[in-house]
Amino acid sequence: MDPQLPCPDDDALRTRVRNGTHRCRIVLTGGPGGGKTTAADLFRREIGERVVIVPEAATLVFSGGFPRCTGAAAVQSSQHAIYHVQRNLEDVQSSLYPDRILLCDRGTVDGAAYWPGEPDGFFAALGTSLEQELARYDGVIFFESAAIGGMGIEGGNPVRTESLAEAAVLDAKLRTLWSRHPRMVVVRHHPSFLKKISFGLAELDAMVVELDARRAG
Repeated sequence: MDPQLPCPDDDALRTRVRNGTHRCRIVLTGGPGGGKTTAADLFRREIGERVVIVPEAATLVFSGGFPRCTGAAAVQSSQHAIYHVQRNLEDVQSSLYPDRILLCDRGTVDGAAYWPGEPDGFFAALGTSLEQELARYDGVIFFESAAIGGMGIEGGNPVRTESLAEAAVLDAKLRTLWSRHPRMVVVRHHPSFLKKISFGLAELDAMVVELDARRAG
């Protein structure tokens, strides 16, 4: 976010969000170690000011000092915080840059995969539903975790703690949740990370072209 840009007042923000005046909103998701953050950065570099990135809320929350615990109550509190950070980051960026493609590094649905128990409990606790959260996004690019191929998922993210087995389970949960979206594309694991990212970028570019055409029409 450009720190020199003035933040909109509350009424202006609510109006823009309510009216859906963003150009299009695409979420990049998938299990840990899928390459989505790399893809987002490369796509931003490729098309420049046509796109604005919404960073991963979980990384911001945990790297900012929020404790990461394994107890059910603690995990629920963490996912509450991440959901609200994610949602408000998206809404502010959408308001500041209404004519740009909003590229979200994960989305508000993701928390349901990390929630203790059934995903329905996550949406009930947040006062929303899977359908409402899916409707926030115009398209979904799902990057399958490298854990599916038994490859490392470290990727340099210091807040990532999942094992390969845990990453594979999360990948499956996330895919099930996001598969309800009508415009979801899966970028499968590939032994060559470069080939996988190239394919993902091509799919992302095609989705942007399609959504722009629908908006113009």
